[in-house]
Amino acid sequence: MRAKDTPRLNVLRALISETNNAAKTASPIETDLQLLSLIRKKISASKDAAEQFLNASRSDLKEKEDAQIAVFEEYAGQIQTMTPDDIKAAVESTIAQLGTDAKLNVGTVLKNVFAPGGALDGKPAEKSEVAQIVKELLPKN
Repeated sequence: MRAKDTPRLNVLRALISETNNAAKTASPIETDLQLLSLIRKKISASKDAAEQFLNASRSDLKEKEDAQIAVFEEYAGQIQTMTPDDIKAAVESTIAQLGTDAKLNVGTVLKNVFAPGGALDGKPAEKSEVAQIVKELLPKN
């Protein structure tokens, strides 16, 4: 940090602080996906702050938030997750295994996909993205 890259330093401090605070709770950050979720929350908060600064005619503070958003997005892009095509293939195979049972719903499919030994067990896939794909692939009743 000798380069005096203030936005990067502020982002790192924020992430370390959030991680340390989470370590003291019942659900500490242990996986890359949990870290990605934290980074996305911070991006959302920074975007909201930047919008408020813009509305308050504080372009100097908005620029700082924009610089931090760029650093957060850079870090978020470095976390490897499964591609939508891989997720879709895993969900399709799970739906095929479960059959065309009348009780087939999003919750049932998600439970089986992420169950121990399931198609996405231990894989770096975001549950929200998987849920969206499941909704698209399930037949409409």
